[in-house]
Amino acid sequence: MTRRIGILTGGGDAPGLNAVIRAFTKYAVRHHKWEVVGIEDSFNGLFDSPRRLMPMTLQSCQGLLHRGGTCLGTTNRGDPFAFPQPDGTRRDVSEELAKAVRDEGIEGLVCIGGDGTQAISLRLMRERGIPVVGVPKTIDNDLSATDYTFGFLSAVDVATEALDRLHTTAESHERVMFLEVMGRDAGHIALEAGIAGGADIILVPEIPYDPDRVAAKIRRRQTHGRLFSIVVVAEGAVPLSAAHLSHDERKARLKNGGGAAAIAMAQLEGRVDAEMRSCVLGHLQRGGSPVAFDRILATRFGVAAADLVAANRWGEMVRLKDGHVDGVPIEEAIRVYRLVDVDGELVRCARATGIEFGG
Repeated sequence: MTRRIGILTGGGDAPGLNAVIRAFTKYAVRHHKWEVVGIEDSFNGLFDSPRRLMPMTLQSCQGLLHRGGTCLGTTNRGDPFAFPQPDGTRRDVSEELAKAVRDEGIEGLVCIGGDGTQAISLRLMRERGIPVVGVPKTIDNDLSATDYTFGFLSAVDVATEALDRLHTTAESHERVMFLEVMGRDAGHIALEAGIAGGADIILVPEIPYDPDRVAAKIRRRQTHGRLFSIVVVAEGAVPLSAAHLSHDERKARLKNGGGAAAIAMAQLEGRVDAEMRSCVLGHLQRGGSPVAFDRILATRFGVAAADLVAANRWGEMVRLKDGHVDGVPIEEAIRVYRLVDVDGELVRCARATGIEFGG
């Protein structure tokens, strides 16, 4: 009997999602002769009537490799264990999802997503008996089990290009320019884009910053005739005065303060004599075509996911480790949230070239 495998994308979009779908489908159909079913909008497509399922064929994969986003659609509001209801409440509909999977004759699910999607997938397998294979996706690169997640270097590339553009306008107007980038609670995008884009200051969540140190860096540059400065701010970065706050309190402060870049600018008011401007890069980092590295990594992940299914290694997630792609138990993959190593080689390299972190 032909195996019928479902595939879906969950959480935020990222460059390379379509490349994973393409690689998995082409390998599954060509080599294994499986039937591949795309589930639209993460798990949500299984709840609608009629169910929103997309037959994935060799023809439907045409033109996907370079396309950003996901042809299946995605959402970060579809947790079947806490599914939003019209009245604003949440309800556990995971058993209904499991029934839909069985009704459709789907043997198992390939779930492409970040730590949240992988955690949900693991619960579905353990509590509802739905076999799953995970594929790690996040532009934040914060999953510890894999050296890289696809989408990360595409986001870094976008941020680096933005820094290149900000340099010229900052120098022309002798301004201090702040670029706020994504990353949730991790500063990987800010760190790598800051190094690649020649930033003078990088502010990351892992190193709460002292505004006086940041201001001193800007003043030193002015003393040496560099009348502009470039500051990269990770969206979770906070000043020393907020270092003692809990995670939720930090998020509230960032939201109420208009974002990390706005707060950083406010902290420097009166400390530096310079005109300051900020730019929030936002979802531009998630959109557009994936860079070559992410296209290749996503393709490798798609093929590896099919290999895990073929070997019935359910409950595992593909990952890149020391140059090789293999599988690791999902539980292990999501156990540790990877932050920037403040004593690591990249931070040391940045400091060695004169970049200030404020702490």
